[in-house]
Formats: sequence, C-alpha cells, structure tokens
Amino acid sequence: MALVIIGTGLAGYNLAREWRKLNPAGELVIITRDDGRNYSKPMLSTGYTKGKTADALAMQTAAQMAEQLKADIRTSASVSAIDAAAKTVTVDGDVLSYDKLVLALGADPFQPPLAGDGLARVYTVNDLMDYAKFQQAAAGKKSVIVIGGGLIGCEYANDLSNGGFSVQLIEPVGRVLPALLPVVASHAVGNALADLGVTFHFGVSVQAVYNEGDGVRAVLSDGKEIHGDIVLSAIGLRPRVALAKEAGLMVNRGIVVDRLLATSQPDIYALGDCAEVDGLVLPYVLPLMAGARALAKTLSGQESPISYPVMPVQVKTPICPVVVAPVFPNMQGEWHLETQDGNNIKALFKNGEGQLLGFALTGSFASDAALKAELGKLVLGWLV
Repeated sequence: MALVIIGTGLAGYNLAREWRKLNPAGELVIITRDDGRNYSKPMLSTGYTKGKTADALAMQTAAQMAEQLKADIRTSASVSAIDAAAKTVTVDGDVLSYDKLVLALGADPFQPPLAGDGLARVYTVNDLMDYAKFQQAAAGKKSVIVIGGGLIGCEYANDLSNGGFSVQLIEPVGRVLPALLPVVASHAVGNALADLGVTFHFGVSVQAVYNEGDGVRAVLSDGKEIHGDIVLSAIGLRPRVALAKEAGLMVNRGIVVDRLLATSQPDIYALGDCAEVDGLVLPYVLPLMAGARALAKTLSGQESPISYPVMPVQVKTPICPVVVAPVFPNMQGEWHLETQDGNNIKALFKNGEGQLLGFALTGSFASDAALKAELGKLVLGWLV
C-alpha cells in the first residue's frame, strides 16, 4: 500500500511513526512545504527561557527522518492539486498516486488587518523556520509588542520576558486567556505576568504599525500609541482548508472528518490542527497524538474510531502554570471557584446536574499530579 502524508509537523510525523510500526514494508511518501526538520512545536514558546536557537530545537533533519521512517520525504515542495477520483497528488508538477492520503496540513496564524508601513516588522511564529526568522530579527532588540493574550500570546510573553525583553501585550477582551479560563483564574495569570514585568493594554486592538527608526510605533483602537522594537502577532490559528476545498472535500471551520478521521472523499483522511471532528477543532498535542494512533490502525485495516477522553491542556506560563480541561461554547454550565490562595486557583465547571465538564488549575494546583488525575477521572469526555 502507498500512503502519502502531506505535512511534517507533529501530526504528520507522529502518524508516520505509528503507521510504520504496523507496516514495516509499506511505501510511504511525506510531502512538506518547509525543510522537514523534526521538532516539537510546543517548545517554540520556551526557546528564550531555555536559551535555544532554532537549530538547537530541531531533533532530526529531514534526511534523518527519511532514514528512520523508511520514507521518501519531499521538502520545500508545493502541492498544487489533489484528484480524489484518480487518487493522485500533484507535487511541483509530478503526479503521485496514492492508496491512502492523509492531510496533516496544520493551521495558519490569523493575520490581523493592520495598516501602516511597518508590517515587515510584524512576525508570527508557527513553525521552526518562523522561529528562526523571529530570533534573527529580535537579536539585539530590547522590547517586543505581543498582539493577543490567548494561549500562545501568554506563553510568548512569559518566554520573552525570561529572555530579557520588555514585553507589552494587547488583548481586546480585557483579560488574558479569555477563551480558556474563568475570570478569577485569568486574573491570576495576568497578575503573575504583570509581576514579571509584562505591560498590558486591555480592551483595545492594534489598528496600525508604523516604522519608527529601528523600531515600530503601534496605534491602538483607542488612539493611544505605543512603541517597541518588534511585533509578535499571536492572535490565533485558522485550519488550512484551501487545498481540501479545491479537491472537493467538505470543509467547515476545519476539514470535516468522521470518527475514523475520514473526509467526505474515499481514502482521504485529515489529522491534527486542520481537522474538524464532530464539530470540534482541537489544536492541542494530546488529541493529536490520540488521533495519530487511531488513524494508523485504521489505515492498516483495523478500523479504530477516535475518542477523546479528557485531555487537559497545559499552558506554558511558568511564572503561573496553568492546566485546563477546556469548556467549549456548546457546553451548558457555570464556573465555580473551589479554592483561591493568591495566584493558586482551583475552579470547576459543572452543568445543572452537578456533573463536572471542565476545570482550571493555576499556580501550585497546576503542579499537583494527584489532583489533575482525580479531576481527569471525573470530567465527562470531549468525544467518547
């Protein structure tokens, strides 16, 4: 069987490993638009804390991964078309046949509609190559403006502060991690980051970025102007669906798949940040790993529907650690503050019947392995 995987992020490489365990001799082709180095994406927001360059974060080259996986890995490659009827993929003019095709395309950073002549100094970090570009641009700089106070924005605010940068963070909602945490836990993280030196601009957005000497001037929605050396945009991610849509696959927010991670076209599957399972797009590591294991079995002839038990998300803000079992928009219930001791918060989200649907732990509670295990057993699963 010929398996073609598009993408060499955590999703693509982890699927390849799991599939190769079950198919020692099968033909495997992996296509990527980047350099194909293997790395852990979550480590990108800890690079300054750990003093790591992009090269130091890379664990294997594409050539090493090709040897390890017994795969043909095509780097810096562009997929222009998928023909679901003919079961072919066109890559830089070459037409490749597949028996099974997996889209592990990942997601793109959301690009805010900014005005101004300083947009070349606005960076995003979504992969190892982005990280290298940002590090090079930030070398010798002292201050960073971070746009976005969600998971990625907070992680980078903490990491860059640890790296010696002065950080200003802009978040329109009015508090950090608004989509993940209840207000009291959100304030705990915000207070800790403020104590670290992060300056917040809440309730506003960035309208324009202008060059100003060797730095930038950012104009906020309230008319205020702030100054920095460089800008990091961390507003959020959007699943990459364009290629799937052009191939006639059903897409919504992500590429629509069933519990087998199968798309609307035969023998084409989607995994990771680009996939939408039963209406859920889960851009987190643990669901991705579970999906890779299940899909590898399905592709090997053992149909394995995916299920997602509670998989707590860790927010890498070491100044105030966070572990959260996220609450999704369709969940009915309320947050209850169980314990508060300074920035150490234990909050539970329960429905009207008292069932536990989610939890948020900050500070010392986030480091309590026994507590996390206990709550994990009680929370109703995301997709079971």
